[in-house]
Amino acid sequence: MANFHPHQVGKVAVLLGGNSAERAVSLKSGSAIYEALKAQDVDVVKIDTQHNLIAQLDQHQADVAFIALHGTGGEDGTVQGLLEFYGLPYTGSGVKASAICMDKWRTKLIWQGLNLPTPGFVLAKEKQQLDAFCEQVGFPLMVKPALEGSSIGISKVKSQSQIAGAFDAAFNTGSPVLAEQFITGKEFTVAILNGKPLPAIQLKPANEFYDYEAKYIQDDTEYLLPCGLSPEKELELQTLALKAYESLDCKGWGRVDVMQDEQEQFWLIEVNTVPGMTDHSLVPMAAKAAGIDFKQLVFEILAAVER
Repeated sequence: MANFHPHQVGKVAVLLGGNSAERAVSLKSGSAIYEALKAQDVDVVKIDTQHNLIAQLDQHQADVAFIALHGTGGEDGTVQGLLEFYGLPYTGSGVKASAICMDKWRTKLIWQGLNLPTPGFVLAKEKQQLDAFCEQVGFPLMVKPALEGSSIGISKVKSQSQIAGAFDAAFNTGSPVLAEQFITGKEFTVAILNGKPLPAIQLKPANEFYDYEAKYIQDDTEYLLPCGLSPEKELELQTLALKAYESLDCKGWGRVDVMQDEQEQFWLIEVNTVPGMTDHSLVPMAAKAAGIDFKQLVFEILAAVER
């Protein structure tokens, strides 16, 4: 992208906010992206998609959209479909990949069909299905909304008495409930930027797992970069992450979350097609380790958009 000048980008609309449970995070991500582009003399405007998105697009007449929306309504293929109908190029994955990755259950079905390693799982419409799943895989297990991000509504279940509360916490988000075998071991994430994996990060949250508080509020999560793996093992992790990402037809940029069990085997958890871009976020952290600062990262994501 070295020969791509900021003025060649045209006018950029940063789409942020929206109506999902991740609105607050999206506002932070979008504002950071907006400031980074503004600092590079890009003609840029912020559009909060919570109200009258089409009217705002008509008003601002942008040449490209930078999607900084997290969760439903922004990361699930709906805004991507609208932008395609509108004829406005946009950052990141397309309609199909966005929709699939937002649906953790269908993501895992595809990986399972391709013999890619992912923990055992079940989609539960009622609490009794979780009881049966527990009998099959034992405790602990993770219970989460199948259609949410940022660890909203997620619980680690360690005993029978916790099942009902965990089911309700996930179900009350309005999403189907996914239960997943818990992998005891190390937690990693691999950012993908324009077809290449960035350095892996190992996460060591002070909480029991990398939940919403650890992601966006607390400052006591440890981020290991280098990730602590041997070069050979990190390459294995990056290769698996890229294969998982490409298997879902993702493009542009994203992040793949992976667990490593006590036998050092990797297990795919999920893909984020519009990861956070806040001061706590992982993609900017991985990019920095690869020698890419935040302004350059934002510009590279934007410059890769197909026109």
